[in-house]
Amino acid sequence: VLCLQGVDAGPEGLKLISEVIRSKLSITMTVLMGANIANEVADEKFCETTIGCRDKSYGSLLKELMETTNFRVTVVEESDVVEICGALKNIVAVGAGFCDGLGFGDNTKAAVIRLGLMEMIAFAKVFCTNCPVSPTTFLESCGVADLITTCYGGRNRKIGEAFAKTGKSI
Repeated sequence: VLCLQGVDAGPEGLKLISEVIRSKLSITMTVLMGANIANEVADEKFCETTIGCRDKSYGSLLKELMETTNFRVTVVEESDVVEICGALKNIVAVGAGFCDGLGFGDNTKAAVIRLGLMEMIAFAKVFCTNCPVSPTTFLESCGVADLITTCYGGRNRKIGEAFAKTGKSI
Protein backbone atom coordinates (compact mmCIF):
# COMPACT_ATOMS: atom_id res chain seq x y z
CA VAL A 1 0.00 0.00 0.00
CA LEU A 2 1.59 3.23 -1.20
CA CYS A 3 1.15 6.40 0.86
CA LEU A 4 3.72 8.55 -0.99
CA GLN A 5 2.55 11.71 -2.71
CA GLY A 6 4.05 12.99 -5.92
CA VAL A 7 5.04 12.05 -9.42
CA ASP A 8 8.32 10.90 -10.91
CA ALA A 9 9.75 13.18 -13.58
CA GLY A 10 11.95 10.67 -15.39
CA PRO A 11 13.34 10.45 -18.91
CA GLU A 12 10.04 8.97 -20.14
CA GLY A 13 8.01 11.87 -18.76
CA LEU A 14 5.77 12.04 -15.71
CA LYS A 15 4.86 8.77 -14.02
CA LEU A 16 2.96 7.97 -10.88
CA ILE A 17 5.15 6.67 -8.05
CA SER A 18 3.07 3.47 -7.96
CA GLU A 19 3.76 2.95 -11.66
CA VAL A 20 7.52 3.25 -11.09
CA ILE A 21 7.42 0.79 -8.18
CA ARG A 22 5.13 -1.61 -10.07
CA SER A 23 7.47 -1.69 -13.07
CA LYS A 24 10.64 -2.16 -10.97
CA LEU A 25 9.29 -4.77 -8.53
CA SER A 26 6.50 -6.41 -10.57
CA ILE A 27 4.08 -6.25 -7.64
CA THR A 28 0.43 -5.31 -7.23
CA MET A 29 0.10 -1.72 -6.06
CA THR A 30 -2.64 -0.04 -4.09
CA VAL A 31 -2.61 3.54 -2.86
CA LEU A 32 -3.93 5.18 0.30
CA MET A 33 -4.67 8.92 0.36
CA GLY A 34 -7.00 11.13 2.31
CA ALA A 35 -7.62 13.64 5.04
CA ASN A 36 -5.75 11.67 7.68
CA ILE A 37 -3.12 13.78 9.39
CA ALA A 38 -0.65 11.45 11.11
CA ASN A 39 -0.84 12.89 14.63
CA GLU A 40 -4.65 12.83 14.55
CA VAL A 41 -4.64 9.20 13.39
CA ALA A 42 -2.19 8.38 16.21
CA ASP A 43 -4.43 10.20 18.73
CA GLU A 44 -7.35 8.09 17.46
CA LYS A 45 -9.32 11.13 16.34
CA PHE A 46 -11.88 10.33 13.65
CA CYS A 47 -10.57 10.45 10.11
CA GLU A 48 -11.26 8.82 6.81
CA THR A 49 -9.15 7.64 3.95
CA THR A 50 -9.48 6.36 0.41
CA ILE A 51 -7.79 3.23 -0.87
CA GLY A 52 -7.34 3.04 -4.61
CA CYS A 53 -7.24 -0.60 -5.67
CA ARG A 54 -8.01 -2.05 -9.10
CA ASP A 55 -8.77 -5.49 -7.61
CA LYS A 56 -12.09 -5.33 -5.69
CA SER A 57 -11.39 -8.42 -3.58
CA TYR A 58 -7.98 -7.11 -2.52
CA GLY A 59 -9.51 -3.71 -1.74
CA SER A 60 -12.16 -5.34 0.45
CA LEU A 61 -9.47 -7.24 2.34
CA LEU A 62 -7.47 -4.05 2.95
CA LYS A 63 -10.59 -2.26 4.18
CA GLU A 64 -11.34 -5.09 6.59
CA LEU A 65 -7.76 -5.00 7.92
CA MET A 66 -7.51 -1.21 8.31
CA GLU A 67 -10.93 0.15 9.19
CA THR A 68 -11.74 0.94 12.82
CA THR A 69 -14.44 3.01 14.49
CA ASN A 70 -12.12 6.04 14.24
CA PHE A 71 -10.58 5.30 10.83
CA ARG A 72 -13.15 5.06 8.04
CA VAL A 73 -11.93 3.45 4.80
CA THR A 74 -13.52 3.77 1.37
CA VAL A 75 -12.22 1.67 -1.52
CA VAL A 76 -12.40 2.80 -5.15
CA GLU A 77 -11.01 1.14 -8.25
CA GLU A 78 -9.54 4.36 -9.70
CA SER A 79 -6.15 4.02 -8.01
CA ASP A 80 -4.41 6.40 -10.43
CA VAL A 81 -6.94 9.14 -9.65
CA VAL A 82 -6.58 8.58 -5.90
CA GLU A 83 -2.80 8.88 -6.24
CA ILE A 84 -2.80 11.97 -8.45
CA CYS A 85 -5.12 13.72 -5.96
CA GLY A 86 -2.45 13.21 -3.29
CA ALA A 87 0.14 14.94 -5.45
CA LEU A 88 -1.88 17.79 -6.91
CA LYS A 89 -3.54 18.96 -3.68
CA ASN A 90 -0.11 20.07 -2.44
CA ILE A 91 0.21 22.53 -5.33
CA VAL A 92 -3.21 24.00 -4.56
CA ALA A 93 -2.23 24.25 -0.88
CA VAL A 94 0.77 26.43 -1.76
CA GLY A 95 -1.64 28.76 -3.56
CA ALA A 96 -3.93 28.78 -0.51
CA GLY A 97 -0.90 29.69 1.58
CA PHE A 98 -0.17 32.63 -0.74
CA CYS A 99 -3.71 33.86 -0.04
CA ASP A 100 -3.06 33.65 3.69
CA GLY A 101 0.34 35.32 3.46
CA LEU A 102 -0.97 38.18 1.37
CA GLY A 103 -4.04 38.66 3.60
CA PHE A 104 -6.56 38.03 0.81
CA GLY A 105 -9.15 36.47 3.12
CA ASP A 106 -11.20 33.31 3.13
CA ASN A 107 -13.35 34.18 0.09
CA THR A 108 -10.29 34.38 -2.13
CA LYS A 109 -8.83 31.27 -0.55
CA ALA A 110 -12.08 29.39 -1.21
CA ALA A 111 -11.94 30.47 -4.86
CA VAL A 112 -8.34 29.22 -5.13
CA ILE A 113 -9.36 25.88 -3.62
CA ARG A 114 -12.40 25.54 -5.91
CA LEU A 115 -10.43 26.42 -9.03
CA GLY A 116 -7.62 24.15 -7.87
CA LEU A 117 -10.05 21.24 -7.56
CA MET A 118 -11.32 21.92 -11.08
CA GLU A 119 -7.73 21.87 -12.35
CA MET A 120 -7.06 18.61 -10.49
CA ILE A 121 -10.03 17.01 -12.25
CA ALA A 122 -8.97 18.36 -15.66
CA PHE A 123 -5.38 17.16 -15.15
CA ALA A 124 -6.55 13.70 -14.07
CA LYS A 125 -8.68 13.37 -17.21
CA VAL A 126 -5.57 13.94 -19.35
CA PHE A 127 -2.97 12.15 -17.20
CA CYS A 128 -4.82 9.08 -15.85
CA THR A 129 -5.18 7.02 -19.01
CA ASN A 130 -5.11 3.59 -17.29
CA CYS A 131 -8.46 3.99 -15.54
CA PRO A 132 -11.69 5.96 -15.80
CA VAL A 133 -11.82 9.35 -14.11
CA SER A 134 -15.07 9.62 -12.19
CA PRO A 135 -15.99 12.96 -10.58
CA THR A 136 -17.28 11.02 -7.54
CA THR A 137 -13.73 9.96 -6.67
CA PHE A 138 -12.90 13.62 -6.09
CA LEU A 139 -15.70 13.71 -3.50
CA GLU A 140 -13.98 10.98 -1.48
CA SER A 141 -11.45 11.67 1.28
CA CYS A 142 -8.59 11.52 -1.24
CA GLY A 143 -10.10 14.46 -3.11
CA VAL A 144 -11.96 17.37 -1.61
CA ALA A 145 -11.49 16.35 2.05
CA ASP A 146 -7.70 16.03 1.74
CA LEU A 147 -7.60 19.22 -0.32
CA ILE A 148 -9.44 21.21 2.38
CA THR A 149 -7.35 19.73 5.20
CA THR A 150 -4.09 20.52 3.39
CA CYS A 151 -5.18 24.03 2.35
CA TYR A 152 -5.99 24.94 5.96
CA GLY A 153 -3.39 23.08 7.99
CA GLY A 154 -0.78 21.44 5.81
CA ARG A 155 2.93 22.12 5.45
CA ASN A 156 2.56 23.25 1.84
CA ARG A 157 0.06 25.92 2.88
CA LYS A 158 2.53 27.10 5.53
CA ILE A 159 5.32 27.26 2.94
CA GLY A 160 3.16 29.34 0.60
CA GLU A 161 2.22 31.69 3.44
CA ALA A 162 5.86 32.11 4.55
CA PHE A 163 6.99 32.81 1.00
CA ALA A 164 4.26 35.42 0.46
CA LYS A 165 5.06 37.17 3.76
CA THR A 166 8.85 37.20 3.43
CA GLY A 167 9.48 37.02 -0.30
CA LYS A 168 12.37 34.71 0.49
CA SER A 169 12.97 31.50 -1.39
CA ILE A 170 12.12 28.46 0.68
